[in-house]
Amino acid sequence: MFEAIGTQWQLTLDEAAFTPALTDQISSLIARFDQTWSRFRDDSVINQLRNAPTAVCLPTEADELFRLYAELDELTDGAVNPLVGAGLESLGYDARYSFVDRETGIQTAPRWSELRWDPPVLEVPRPVVLDVGAAGKGLLVDLVTSVLRDKATGAFTVDAGGDLFRHDPDHSAPIRVGLEHPFATDHVVGVVELAHGALCASAVNRRMWGDGLHHILDARTGRPTSGIAATWALAPTCMLADGLASALFFVPPATIAQRYPAPVHSLRLGIAGLEADPDFPGELFP
Repeated sequence: MFEAIGTQWQLTLDEAAFTPALTDQISSLIARFDQTWSRFRDDSVINQLRNAPTAVCLPTEADELFRLYAELDELTDGAVNPLVGAGLESLGYDARYSFVDRETGIQTAPRWSELRWDPPVLEVPRPVVLDVGAAGKGLLVDLVTSVLRDKATGAFTVDAGGDLFRHDPDHSAPIRVGLEHPFATDHVVGVVELAHGALCASAVNRRMWGDGLHHILDARTGRPTSGIAATWALAPTCMLADGLASALFFVPPATIAQRYPAPVHSLRLGIAGLEADPDFPGELFP
């Protein structure tokens, strides 16, 4: 177990695969990712965007990440948008983790379509604070999984604080995963079997402070969401599952199912109780 990008990670695989070379490779990958994508680091690549209109060169994974954000922007009518960083910071989710609302007024995010993405260059017409948290951690899990897939033998699991990938292409050793209740963490709302693929969860209690303040913002209003407490998504990649878990705060599972058919599945917990797509492959406890 180790800590990286602000969360606890656990890799479960054959001990023989944990060579010093593999450990160094994963550490270097995570360090490079953090130095590129973290809005909490003054020296990160994306923080060059916050002070003036400019352009930055980004690594190859940016293309699939930005294509997903374009899909999520369309799916949620602009609610999921990685340009919410300034809004999060104004509410207190800043580099110092002050969690103090600056009361500077509502900061809605620029439209995602305002940015110009011509791989590998991202150009912004005005200063922006990019926060890729809605899908970025899932992307990093996929990148770590890719490294392990080349080195490890047999099934393995990557768990990054709620973003989970199980690698078992033979489906020979599925794992049972409890879906944690956001306000009673010793209880679960259901159980799923994960054989080969990703399961990601998101909940307002993961980052909650003040009166109604949490880390899931509606980019259109600049305010935290309400009505949905927790979400879960199953998908072939962790990046997609992570992004859809964010989208579920704004659109129901039925909408997700129309856009992303099986093996993608989704579930959310709101004021009205549990809401799942018709073929959700788990046991639920309403």
